[in-house]
Parts: sequence; C-alpha cells; structure tokens
Amino acid sequence: MTTGRDGALVWPNETVISWQAPPLKFGLGATREVGHDLRQLGVEKALVVTDSSLAELGLAETVRQTVEAEGIETEVFAGVHVEPTDRSVNEALAALQGNDFDGYVAVGGGSTIDTAKAINLLKTHPAELLHYITRPIGEGANPPGRHKPLVAVPTTAGTGSESTPVCIVDLLDLKVKSGISHNHLRPWLAVVDPLNTLTMPKEVTAASGYDVLAHALESYTALPYDQRPRYPSPAQRPAYIGANPISDMWCERALALIGRYLRRAYLNPNDLEARTGMAQAATFAGMGFGNAGVHIPHAVGYPVAGLVRDYTPQGYRTSEPLVPHGQSVIPTLPATLRFTYAAAPERQHHAAELLRGGSDSAAAAPEDVLAETVIELVRDTGGPLGLATFGYTDADIPALVEGALKQQRLLACCPRPVGGAELEQILRASMRWHV
Repeated sequence: MTTGRDGALVWPNETVISWQAPPLKFGLGATREVGHDLRQLGVEKALVVTDSSLAELGLAETVRQTVEAEGIETEVFAGVHVEPTDRSVNEALAALQGNDFDGYVAVGGGSTIDTAKAINLLKTHPAELLHYITRPIGEGANPPGRHKPLVAVPTTAGTGSESTPVCIVDLLDLKVKSGISHNHLRPWLAVVDPLNTLTMPKEVTAASGYDVLAHALESYTALPYDQRPRYPSPAQRPAYIGANPISDMWCERALALIGRYLRRAYLNPNDLEARTGMAQAATFAGMGFGNAGVHIPHAVGYPVAGLVRDYTPQGYRTSEPLVPHGQSVIPTLPATLRFTYAAAPERQHHAAELLRGGSDSAAAAPEDVLAETVIELVRDTGGPLGLATFGYTDADIPALVEGALKQQRLLACCPRPVGGAELEQILRASMRWHV
C-alpha cells in the first residue's frame, strides 16, 4: 500500500469489481413479449437477425409478428452463418447497406447473437472489422459510443452471449478465431425462453452444454480480480476482470444445474424441466464469465476451430468443415484443470461437489477429481474425447500453440503463468483422453 499525490491510500493490486449484466426476462413464453420490450426501449424500426433453420421453423416469423403488433416496422435477416466469420459479417453488412435500424433482435444461438452484435457495432460506428478485433490480431480499438438497442433471444443453452460484452468471429485468412470485447457490445435485454431450445438436436444440446460447463469452470478458476495489478485508470479495466465474489455465485449455481440437467436434456429433448434448467445454467454462466473471463480452453478453442480441415459435426446443418464452439473448448478442459489445480484446490473440489450433486467422491486422486468429473459428463453425453476426434495429431500442436498465444486477452485470466511450453503440455495431454 502506498500514498498517492492527493494523500489517498493506493493498493498495488486491483480492489474494484466492475460487474455488469443486461436486464433479464426469463420464462416460458417470454418470446411473445419482445415487441413490448422493444417499444419500451423506444425502437421504431427493428431488424430481426436469425439463421435459415430458425426462419424455416417459423420462430423468426413469430418474433416479427409480435414486434409488428406493437407498431414497430420490422425486417428479417436470415443469413447468419454457423460460427460467424469475417466474410459472413461483411456479407451481412453488404446485404443491409442503405437500410438503417434503430434496434435489433437476435433470435438464435451464439452465432446469431454475435452476428447481431457485429452488425450493430459496424452500422453504428462504421470501420473495418479488424479495427475493433482485440490485439495482437486486430487494432483493439474501443467503440466510440454506445450502440443501438439489442434484444437477445437465445435458442440454445450454451454461449451465454445474451449476457456478455464479447463478439467472436472466425478470421478466415488468418485461420484463427478472435473477438471484440467491450461493454458497449452487451445486449440491452436478454429474453430467455426455454421453449425455444426444444428443437435442438441432441448433439447441439451436448455441445452447447459443454460451452456452459467451460464458461462456469474457467470463470470459477480464473485469476482472482484482486490478484491483478491495479489498472492505470478505470477506462483501462478490461471487461474480463477475473474471478470475483459476484461472478462466483452465478458460476456455482450454473454448475449445480449442469450436473443435474445436462444428461437429462441430452437423453430426452422434450424434458422441459431439464431444458429450463440448462437455459438457466447458460444464462447464469454467461453472467459469471461475462465479467470474470475464461482462459486456456477458450484460448485454445479458437485455433482448434480455425484450423479444422475435414471434421463435420453431427446435428449441425453444414457441409463445411466445422468444430462447433462448445466442442472446441471441451477437449483441453480436463488437462487445464489439472494444470491449474494448485492455484485453488478448494475451488476445484467444491466445483466437483456441485457437478456431482453434493459429493466429490470420484475414484481419483485429489488433483484429478474435477477433471474426472468433467470426463464422465462428456462421455455420458457423446462428446469428443480428445482433440484427435477432430483429426488433429501431435504434428498440429505448434500451430495450435501459436494460435492460442494470440489470445492474450484470455490467457491473462489463467491463475498460473502460461506460455508456449505450458500450452504444448496441455495440448499433448488432450489429444486422447484416457477414459
């Protein structure tokens, strides 16, 4: 502790928690109230952003009707790409050129919500996408002001993007995913209706659930906010501040819900109680990681998705090589938990207890209890049991390490120092799980 020029006491580490989340509307049938919500936000002309599948199922049309019933002029853009890319975002902007809106509704999974965030940003504050992409890949510029109102209506129980200040895109020429991170990107309202998740195939249910699991565990085990050096000014405090008591509460509740409901939602898509529980888990984990941050599995997950050669997932309507986001982050989670165990053993044991419904009695060494709990959950829900599932081998490790090292925004959240050597060790251990 030191004394500043004004005589005030100054601590060397951060002491302030800057926790934020959008207003939330949760419940069966909440989608029917979106028009009312937009009217309350003062929107007169709205764009509904969605994908072709949801347009075919009629959900986007339902939203359009409820919005127009409030006297709001509405258009639908149904061109969202599965796992958005810089190319798909630019194509969306070209399709919407000359047409302005004073509000947006994102109806879909994380791909749709992130695409809507990007459209909102780039139509409100026009620039090249790389101008806003975080360093060292992009320029890392902050948006110069707030965006137009965005209402997020998730249809998967996974990304938590309805709560977060982050937009992730695949940069095709660079073969890596990266993102834009700023509180202006956070939706103005999250409308979470579990009925919208009933049409998810079981593979999408599982992959979305893995993303929730990774969000909750990475945030809960992140470098605590008060172990970071004090930021020079509040303006330089990042959106991801590290583990903190407020995010911890959301993550703990999410973990308990995942342990209780993910297997059920995977095995029976019509189990409305399980769907509701997983929708809650996704939103709660989003409120946790949207402030605390994520670390190694997500940093590695971006090049895992960006460098894919010929893997095509079941349950997704795509013929292109694709590693869904939830699948991309889960293979390195067990090895990461073993690597970070020494930083906070008590947290890992408590997380395992939450996932197991009150007991961490896995037949494993203490440092393996949480990792083994994750492996059991992924195995029971048909998930990838290592990076080799996607066609990766040890020969790909240097490129994966290089891609992960570009994600310093995320690696800064790791509770242990992590560089190339540590990432290589984790990747080698993650090629094939021993189950």
